[in-house]
Amino acid sequence: MAKRGYHHGNLREALIKGCLTLIEKRGPTGFTLSEAAREAGVTPAAVYRHFEGREDLIAAAALQGYDIFGDLMAFAYADGKPSDLKAFEATGRAYLAFANKYPGHYVAMFESGISIQRTPELNAAAKRALGVLETAAVALSQHIPEEKRPPPQMFSAHIWALSHGVVELFSRGSPGTKSPFPPEDLLESGIGIYLRGLGLVAPDS
Repeated sequence: MAKRGYHHGNLREALIKGCLTLIEKRGPTGFTLSEAAREAGVTPAAVYRHFEGREDLIAAAALQGYDIFGDLMAFAYADGKPSDLKAFEATGRAYLAFANKYPGHYVAMFESGISIQRTPELNAAAKRALGVLETAAVALSQHIPEEKRPPPQMFSAHIWALSHGVVELFSRGSPGTKSPFPPEDLLESGIGIYLRGLGLVAPDS
């Protein structure tokens, strides 16, 4: 097998990249560690210099994904600017954009069965990324009268579930699911309906 002359630090990244390619093609359980090595252009033995097994490799891909996801969510939230409402809506769109642009990472994070508790690093990266959505929810929920205000964690969980549902059903080409509307429009209108129900958006907005 021809080697690609990887130097220190490059082999691990090459293996993660190969893993992501295979995840996109076959799903998180549709390939072996040897195939990931072949995709990276190295021998199977080389994989064990960095990873104990396939799940370890997928967890590394998930960690990389959460780091990217966290950066995108933070950029979208923009410290709550220009308003709590606009910033909150932007985080929902960022979720959809991430799933579209990084499908391999998305599957490794949310569909592989890898627990975010697997390593402290993975747990921290996941909490940082998902914490942006909760931060946005906390800020926006302050505009709801206290007696009608849902817990911020529930608020953010609802939007996360809505975003995840749109991604799974209409953005990733799930068999048998079609919509005449773009996923972005479905998500935006769904969030709008939810926020109107809480009195955060005027009925005619």
